[in-house]
Amino acid sequence: MKGTDIQLAAEHLLRGELVAIPTETVYGLAANALDEQAVARIYEVKQRPRHNPLIIHLADVEQIARYTTELPSIARKLIHHFAPGPLTLLLPRNSSIPDIVTAGSPLVAVRIPAHPMTLELLRRTDIPLAAPSANPFGYISPTTAGHVDKMLGDKIAYILDGGPCDAGIESTIIGFPDCVPTIYREGAIPKDHIEALIGPVAVFEGKKIHAPGMSAVHYSPNTPLLLCDDVDQAIRDHDHFRIGVITYCNYATGVTADNQWILCKDNDWEAAAHNLYAALHEMDERNYELIIAKTFPENGLGRALNDRLRRAAMKGIRNDPATN
Repeated sequence: MKGTDIQLAAEHLLRGELVAIPTETVYGLAANALDEQAVARIYEVKQRPRHNPLIIHLADVEQIARYTTELPSIARKLIHHFAPGPLTLLLPRNSSIPDIVTAGSPLVAVRIPAHPMTLELLRRTDIPLAAPSANPFGYISPTTAGHVDKMLGDKIAYILDGGPCDAGIESTIIGFPDCVPTIYREGAIPKDHIEALIGPVAVFEGKKIHAPGMSAVHYSPNTPLLLCDDVDQAIRDHDHFRIGVITYCNYATGVTADNQWILCKDNDWEAAAHNLYAALHEMDERNYELIIAKTFPENGLGRALNDRLRRAAMKGIRNDPATN
């Protein structure tokens, strides 16, 4: 069931049930983060590995302080500038946060979402909400209530419908190992915006999962996805496939316009981010044999967009008709 009843959503959550909630990034699958059984249900419904930690959503900085043991001055500066918004911080947790939320890590990922309905929900419940994206693990994140309904509607108590998500991709995750601000997941706040505020920021390059969204294969459609710089050439190389194209600014050649999704015009990367997951959902439903997507410039928000597309493309091309 989906609707706009915040009080009903709160009642479900306080009973230990799962509710899909809107945020400015993507829809989250929420449960009371202090209720281990409810959090376990998130992992079960999503089929998410238990070693993959969750983000907890909170109403304000005072609530963040309630569930952490340390809030560095640089973290406070980031919160003051970017929150509520698509910023997630990795901070030392206190004993009230169960191990299941953090996958046993001493750090917990926290953020203040910039969606009025979910902020009101957080105030009414006065509990931290663990909320990964409301989709089966590894699949495309949802940016509308309809996406959630198609994927998980029969498995959860309620979908709080807050309309399409504005940012359209997940939050930027920052930690502070050895007091060095470090990005663990590129997201809706570009690295250069953060550096303009606090100075140089490192980017974690390791493979160990320290935060959500770090799995190598993620955000993937069921249809194989090929990411490339030259879409026209890729179309020619794979003309034995039934192809859909995701690109920006200009249509590709070799595929009709009705089989393409233009994410944005005039290098508007914020519009591209807003449209990316909606495009992947729609293209995945069209029964193409291959989706070809164009890489973005590796700067600003383009870094996060490329990160999502690279992980989505990790499944590779399967069932090539030319070899059957």
